[in-house]
Amino acid sequence: MSEEPRLKTALWVSAVLRQANASGHPAFRRRRGYEDAGGVLVILGSRDRRAVVLTQTRDADGAMAWMKGSGVEPVTESEAEAYVERQVKRDPDLWVLEIEADDFEPPFEARII
Repeated sequence: MSEEPRLKTALWVSAVLRQANASGHPAFRRRRGYEDAGGVLVILGSRDRRAVVLTQTRDADGAMAWMKGSGVEPVTESEAEAYVERQVKRDPDLWVLEIEADDFEPPFEARII
């Protein structure tokens, strides 16, 4: 298992929001989670009101990765919102970010598995 240095979640969120906004992808924090080590959900939304929700995970080697929690294909905004609500009920320490991305690709380094 690899041991990556872990950045506090609040710092990572701040950097990702700055990077997304600077690259032309409007982004904001919808929900503040546990500052030091909370999990993160990222809603990649499009102007046609569809979305993909990415959720943090670890691969078999323990390295940070992302998976499409809302499913392989984009879903409606209401379906994405329902997914987020279910996850927050299960883990109240979650952060929730929303980023405009018409191509549903994260504007930050993310390995999707």
